[in-house]
Amino acid sequence: MSEKTRRTQVIFYVLTVFAYWASLYFYVPTLSVYSEEVTRDLSVVGTIISMYGLWQAFARYPLGILSDLVGRRKIFIILGFVASAVGAFVMMNANGKWGLIFGRGITGLSAAVWVLIIVGFASLFPPETAVKMTAMMNITNAFGRALATGTNGLLNDLGGYDLAFTVAIIFSMLAILFFLPVKDPKREPRKPDLKALWKLSSRSDVILPALLSALLQIVSTAAMFTFVPIIARGFGASDTTISLMTMMNVFIGVLGNLLISFLTSRIGNQPVLLGGLALTAVGVTLIATSTGYQVLFAAMVFLGLGWTTISILMGMSIRYVREEDRSTAMGLHQSVYGFGMFFGPFLSGYIAEAIGVHEVFWVLLGVVLVSMVFGGWMMKFIETKMAGKEIS
Repeated sequence: MSEKTRRTQVIFYVLTVFAYWASLYFYVPTLSVYSEEVTRDLSVVGTIISMYGLWQAFARYPLGILSDLVGRRKIFIILGFVASAVGAFVMMNANGKWGLIFGRGITGLSAAVWVLIIVGFASLFPPETAVKMTAMMNITNAFGRALATGTNGLLNDLGGYDLAFTVAIIFSMLAILFFLPVKDPKREPRKPDLKALWKLSSRSDVILPALLSALLQIVSTAAMFTFVPIIARGFGASDTTISLMTMMNVFIGVLGNLLISFLTSRIGNQPVLLGGLALTAVGVTLIATSTGYQVLFAAMVFLGLGWTTISILMGMSIRYVREEDRSTAMGLHQSVYGFGMFFGPFLSGYIAEAIGVHEVFWVLLGVVLVSMVFGGWMMKFIETKMAGKEIS
């Protein structure tokens, strides 16, 4: 591939990823508020939000295997963009809980193609630069989400909830248009080796970081995208305030990711991971004790910084894995933490309905404290077990 062709492909990928992730987030800041207005039941709200994590958790790992089996990525990615539009349309026209549950599940299937997009983009570059280029995709992803979450309140003010869903559908179509010129060279179909998949999936250095990521996703999804908007609305926050709160959380996450590589190279992974979990604990405590939505802005800063520790865990899950197996290992990691995105809002919805929306954050604080203990043990265990071992 010539350098000019590669640059053109990069431009199309950047435009695609920006539009794709924006399409998944235009309605997210107030989706839980919208769901509560439709259902009037916090347990149902939690179930609705949880569908996004559940279906991407089920789909991501087998989707990577299926893509390798047919030797193509592009058709699955485009179907993912279509799913983003269909999910938004179904939720926009939902008259009850089942329409919202079904629509949110479809958007979860859409999010599953993110693994294929990252792998496809990385294939444009030699292995020694692919990691840096993948970081570019993650930053583009974040800016797409920031635009979408930041304009959610304005869209709601201009045209109600329906306008945010409509803009999401439009951006889904833009993602398809931007992605059509992207080349998808035919790869040699590769049948899944079930024995090798099981061996990779059962490796402690692969699965333990994924389990900790799932615990972090339980907290972040239950907080940032489920109950913080509802608490903020209870304090009198407008849709614009809620969307700005979410956008700030996304931008803080970008800054946190930029700091991660700087800090880990100087003080190591374990202190940064435990420090991030401590920041998460502070954020959760602030929410549990909040008496006004101004405090929630501070909480979202702590949660945004704490959430970036997932980058460390994603890196750990492929650190000792050979290059040709890293996509599978990453797909497994994202599938596992997808279950955390499911259980977080699902279980906390029932807890909030039973004991109160503020009180659920004391439960989430317990999850964070367990994560700190587990994380400290995990880091020492993996470092001891893998000491002196080669990539395999």
